[in-house]
Amino acid sequence: MCEIVFIDSAGRETHVVAQDGETVMAAAVRSGIDGIVAQCGGALACGTCHCYVEQPYLDLLPPPSEEEAAMIEFVMEPAPNSRLSCQIVARSVVDGMRVIVPDNQH
Repeated sequence: MCEIVFIDSAGRETHVVAQDGETVMAAAVRSGIDGIVAQCGGALACGTCHCYVEQPYLDLLPPPSEEEAAMIEFVMEPAPNSRLSCQIVARSVVDGMRVIVPDNQH
C-alpha cells in the first residue's frame, strides 16, 4: 500500500491509501476525488484523469508511453509534469506522491 496526496485548486490536500498495483485514477475515483472524472474508466481513450505530478515523484515514474503522451497533448493546460492518472500504478516507490488535480478536465 502507498499513500497518494491529491491537491485541489484551493490547495486542500486529501490523503488516499492506494493498494499496490492499483492505478492512481482508480484510487481517486474510489475515494471520491473531485476533478478526476475518468470518463473512459482507464482505457487511455480520454484525458479526464489528467493530473500534475510533483517532484521528486515525477522522476520516479516510468516515462509516459507514446499513447499517453499523445493523449496528454489534448488535455486542458498540459505541462511538463502532466500525466494521466490511469497510467500511474501505485507501488511503494511512490508512497507519499503528491498530485495536483486540474481545475477543469474539459
